[in-house]
Amino acid sequence: MTIPALDLNDGSSIPQLGYGVFKVPADETERAVSEALEIGYRHIDTAAIYGNEEGVGAAIASSGIARDELFITTKLWNDRHHDDEPNKAIAESLDKLGLEKVDLYLVHWPIPAKDDYVHAFAKLVELREAGLTRSIGVSNFLVPHLERVVAETGVTPAVNQIELHPAYQQRDIVDWATAHGVRIESWGPLGQGKYDLFGTPAIADAAASHDVTPAQAVLRWHLQKGFIVFPKSVRPERLRENLDVFGFELTDAEIAAIDALDPLDGSGRVGSHPDEVN
Repeated sequence: MTIPALDLNDGSSIPQLGYGVFKVPADETERAVSEALEIGYRHIDTAAIYGNEEGVGAAIASSGIARDELFITTKLWNDRHHDDEPNKAIAESLDKLGLEKVDLYLVHWPIPAKDDYVHAFAKLVELREAGLTRSIGVSNFLVPHLERVVAETGVTPAVNQIELHPAYQQRDIVDWATAHGVRIESWGPLGQGKYDLFGTPAIADAAASHDVTPAQAVLRWHLQKGFIVFPKSVRPERLRENLDVFGFELTDAEIAAIDALDPLDGSGRVGSHPDEVN
């Protein structure tokens, strides 16, 4: 199976669908990632705060897959934006992952109360220039954060990883990203099970019309919107199901019906607000 790749604004490319290990227990990570790689995943998204980089690294080491066939993302945690902490943090992550470089390194949250996210991103620019990461980006950044980073560093992030699912589509950030060549990565793409996404007629009808599961219909919506997505599961059958989303296409009407699920008042958010994570 060939997973589509999207071009990034720095000349690199990224697999559009990957495997996320958020909340995968450390003692299950090596097995889960090994199964994902065996099934066909090549893009793995982790973070220092997840506490499972070692398991990701062990799975990579035992996979026998060439390094240039893999795309590995990790993230800088919130208490390491200052001084030279980003340099120390990526060194620790690379050691745990058993890698010489990652493919994408992200500032995990802006943490506006500390007001050092611009410094953190500037350090990521240095890390990229030093060859420790191929691409750099941000996560959970709102438009004002993005505008300030670009204005003060002169560098546009390659991606912004944000909460994004049918009930919370963050159109202002998506529009800004589209205008500036920034790829959007969807975290919590299925709403983290915190609302009855699959029971909505738009999702249920689309799934039924294509003889796929509701989860597959939602993942297909993300892909056709141009988002990068990495659903999380520790069950092999679900890993396979999440990857099996390239044999059908939603119609324009089905896309529009899913688009309409966002109440547009912010009430669909299931995670934390970036201005409140400090």
